[in-house]
Amino acid sequence: MQKQKIIFTQDIENDLTNALHRRPYDKLFILTDESTLKACASRIKDFPCLQEANFITIPSGDLNKNITSLQSVWNALGELMGTRKSLLINLGGGMVTDLGGFAASTFKRGITFINIPTTLLAMVDASVGGKTGINFNGLKNEIGVFNMAESVIVDADFLQTLDMPNLLSGYAEMLKHGLISNTKHWAALLNFDWHEPDFRKLQHLIAESVRIKEAIVEEDPYEYGIRKALNFGHTIGHAFESLSMETHHPLLHGYAVAFGLICELYFSFLKWGFPKDKLVQTVQFIKEHYGIYNIDCKQYDRLYELITHDKKNTDGIIYFTLLGEIGEIHINQPATQEEICSVFDFFRDAGF
Repeated sequence: MQKQKIIFTQDIENDLTNALHRRPYDKLFILTDESTLKACASRIKDFPCLQEANFITIPSGDLNKNITSLQSVWNALGELMGTRKSLLINLGGGMVTDLGGFAASTFKRGITFINIPTTLLAMVDASVGGKTGINFNGLKNEIGVFNMAESVIVDADFLQTLDMPNLLSGYAEMLKHGLISNTKHWAALLNFDWHEPDFRKLQHLIAESVRIKEAIVEEDPYEYGIRKALNFGHTIGHAFESLSMETHHPLLHGYAVAFGLICELYFSFLKWGFPKDKLVQTVQFIKEHYGIYNIDCKQYDRLYELITHDKKNTDGIIYFTLLGEIGEIHINQPATQEEICSVFDFFRDAGF
C-alpha cells in the first residue's frame, strides 16, 4: 500500500490545486454529506481548480454510513460519466471519508481519491491510514477495504465549524494515541484546556497524533500486528456505539471510544498491571469531559455478543489490545466472557 501524502495546510487553495495537478483526471467529483455541504463547502467551491467539479451529497450521520448511501454514490458517479481516470474529493468527517474512500476504491475497480477532513475525528483518525468502509447489519465498519487516499489535506480552520461534542469526539482518538505512545503526549492531552481552547496549540497536538498513527500504519499497513494498537478502546467502544444505535440513543463515535478506553484501561490494569494513578487520571478526564453512559447488567449479554463480531477475533476467541504502561502495547490478548463482564462492572461502578 502506497504511503499517503499528508499536508497540514496554511493555504488550502494552493495545496489542493497542487494535489490535483499531481494526479491528472478526466472528471472531478466532491462528496459531502448534508451538514458538510452547508457548513464547509462554501470555503472551497469557488476555487478555480474546482470549477468543473460535480458535487455528490449523502445524508448526514453515522446511521447513513450504509449500503444505501454507498449505492447512491456509485449511482451518481456512473450517471455523471465517471471513469477509471476520475478523481473523488471526500470533504467531510469520518463518515464521509470512510464511505467515500470505499466508494472510490470499488467504483470501476478503483479511482483516485483525496480526503479533506473537516472534523477533528477525521483529521486524526478516519481520513488517515487507509481504512475505508461502511457499517453493515448493525456492526461498525463491517465491510470495507484498505486503500490510501492520494493526499490528505488537513486544515484546522474547519474545526471552528464544530460544536464542542464533535471536537471532543475527535479528541478521544487523540487520547488513545497518547496512551499507546508516550507519557509526554498523554500528559499534554490531559492538560489541554477545553474551557478556553487554543486552536494553534491544538493543531500541534493534532500533528503529533497523526505522526503517531502514520508511524504505526507504515510499519503494519494491513493490521497483521502492531497496527492493532490503534484499536485500543475500540473493541468495547464499538460495542457501546452499536448498542447505543440499537437503543435509539446514538453515541458519537469518539464518546463511545472514550468509554471504551476506560474499560480497556481497567482490563489492562487487571491483566498487565497498568499503573493505577494513570488509570484514575484518565478516568477523571473522561468523566469530566464526556459525561456518563449508563449500561444495565441486563445489557451485558448483548454487549458481549456485539464484541464477538470484532474483526480482531479468531476462531471464536475474543482478543484485545492492552497496555502494561503508557506506550507498552500487548496485542492479541484473549478474554473470557467472565472477564469482560467484570470490566463492565467496573465501568458501572465508576459512575459511567
